[in-house]
Amino acid sequence: MQTLSSSPVLPERRSAHTPVDEALLARIIGEYEEMPGLSLTPQQAQRLWRLDEATCRASLNFLVHRRVLAITPRGRYVKSEHADR
Repeated sequence: MQTLSSSPVLPERRSAHTPVDEALLARIIGEYEEMPGLSLTPQQAQRLWRLDEATCRASLNFLVHRRVLAITPRGRYVKSEHADR
C-alpha cells in the first residue's frame, strides 16, 4: 500500500476503524500550506482526501486541537492564525 503523502493515485477509502496517522496529518497540513485561503467543510475535506466521516473529523479536530487549523463560525476548516511555523 502506498503512503498518502507520496502517491499521486488516490488511496482507497479509509475504514472508520483506521487510526489517524502522521502521513495523513502531514498531507492535510501540506494542502493548507500550499493553498492559502483554503476553507473546507467537513464533507469537502472528506471527498478531497477520500476519507470516511469518522477519520476525517478525527483528523481535522486533532489539527484544530493542535492549533494548526481553526473552525469558522460557518463550520469550515481553515489554517489557524496561531499555527506554529
